[in-house]
Amino acid sequence: MIPQFPPIILASKSPRRQELLKLMGLDFKVVLKDVDETYPDELSPADIAIFIAEKKAKAFNETIINEIVITADTIVCIEGKIIGKPVDKQHAFEILSLLSGKKHEVITGVSLLKNGQLYSFYEISEVYFKKLTPEQIHYYISIGQPMDKAGAYGIQEWIGLVGIDKINGSYNNVVGLPTHRLYEELCKLSVEIATL
Repeated sequence: MIPQFPPIILASKSPRRQELLKLMGLDFKVVLKDVDETYPDELSPADIAIFIAEKKAKAFNETIINEIVITADTIVCIEGKIIGKPVDKQHAFEILSLLSGKKHEVITGVSLLKNGQLYSFYEISEVYFKKLTPEQIHYYISIGQPMDKAGAYGIQEWIGLVGIDKINGSYNNVVGLPTHRLYEELCKLSVEIATL
């Protein structure tokens, strides 16, 4: 039997996260709030992803009753260095050149807010890029949408189809949400709510 979840709010403007929730068969509405996404320098990449996801969730703390708010933050890092979204096409080229031929990690922190309680987790996926030529990188930048993505690429786009050798971990986590883990946590949360 498929569990019945409380009403869900997705606090994300990411079309990829919205599409993943739709594919999961979840009914939800999108509500956005402006949140300062700065974080303490001493945090690890995984802790940063959780910190920002929880910050986004806490923005709803006073306004949400009997609904589950889902927030998320995805971080790309290579050799311990966090790679954000590119500021321009040249920066996107530099980021993709850095990732070319190497392994990097994609970490998504997720927070679920229900009646003032936060339930947070993260998933890590290892992504291995083959060696990309400058021409391939320039081509992707010209046809893709690298500017709105951490790491300057979308795995579901051309560069992911031709440039990624392998992934250890969840593919959907690289897209923007670890859907398998999210579903498990929603099921647990729904059971807890039902037994209260």
